[in-house]
Amino acid sequence: MRMRFLGSTSEAGACPTLYETDRGTIVVQGLQVTDAEALADLRDVLDGEAAVEVPRELLTEIARRVLPEYAANAFPTSGRTPTATG
Repeated sequence: MRMRFLGSTSEAGACPTLYETDRGTIVVQGLQVTDAEALADLRDVLDGEAAVEVPRELLTEIARRVLPEYAANAFPTSGRTPTATG
């Protein structure tokens, strides 16, 4: 599998970061959720799976770049008017 960097909201290339794969999937790099109470809220976690926390802003920014035709209406953020980038 090969991956292409999509973007990050962190400085100096640290987490969280999103990648697109050559298999048509998205890979999330981030800090693993370790809080027991939060993990108890997860459903159907399989062996080898982990929960990773990602800021909403990163997801909406990447969605705007990857899906520009849907950006104006599909991904509002914090009551602000969405803007297309990239």
